Amino acid sequence: MTASTHIPSRAPFLLTLWRDSNVIQKAAALIGLALVLMALLAPLIAPYDPLAQSLISRLRPPLGFERYKDGFYLGTDELGRDVLSRSLHGLQLTLGLALAGATIGLLIGGTLGLFAGLRRGWAEDAIMAAVDLQIAVPFTLLALLILALFGSSLTVMICVLGIAGWEQYARIVRAEVRKITELPFIEAARASGGGQRYIALTHVLPNIVSPLVVQFTLSLSNIVILESTLSFLGLGVQPPTATLGSMVGYGRDYMPTAPWMVIAPAALIILVTFSVQILGDWLRDRADVRLRDR
Repeated sequence: MTASTHIPSRAPFLLTLWRDSNVIQKAAALIGLALVLMALLAPLIAPYDPLAQSLISRLRPPLGFERYKDGFYLGTDELGRDVLSRSLHGLQLTLGLALAGATIGLLIGGTLGLFAGLRRGWAEDAIMAAVDLQIAVPFTLLALLILALFGSSLTVMICVLGIAGWEQYARIVRAEVRKITELPFIEAARASGGGQRYIALTHVLPNIVSPLVVQFTLSLSNIVILESTLSFLGLGVQPPTATLGSMVGYGRDYMPTAPWMVIAPAALIILVTFSVQILGDWLRDRADVRLRDR
């Protein structure tokens, strides 16, 4: 009779991440989770229709102030719309635009960078020339030109945000690929008959996850700021649809008399960028195969 060997079960991966994190990382994770849930559940938890107007309730202050109107916990804007409801829906749209833009930038830049690093020659020169051209032209001016030519529809905004920062992905991936492909284990894979696709998927991509995670989080927070800037200038998603940036933009004229119109969306922008940056550094350390066993 053979003795059975009991293999202790490991804690779930997320539980291990939580246990190994510090206080700031846990706070960022909780804030990020709360923001995502607020965005997903915005249609259910928003107390009012974000587009509903009530001129008799315009510019009412938040709870705790004189002239507060029952039910409008964060006050109302210049058209009597509920600031809380608009902030929740604005958070949903802003996060959606940022995620879509960062993902498109990752796919475009990562693919081109990987191709340039593996192929070399004229293909690498052409891709890096496009990268240099993108860096040479201020992206805000390029975004303004695109929006002026094609309008400020949601599709155009996603495309504009998607090409914001692709060159950073391309430069990072190309540099990492060139460095990794010079290592002995890549030479061994080639000598054993491994093709370019096999080497890229099996050996190269797992070793560039860490810088890609960091760049994705940086891009995500930068796109939130870019969308907010364009909306602040009136070139983002057009009214009456609310984004966090457009709420700050439209509320700037009422700052002396109704600062709550700006405080709520601005606070959400700060919380989004804070949580994304902290979580990006955290995931970078966990995803880096070179640091995993240290």
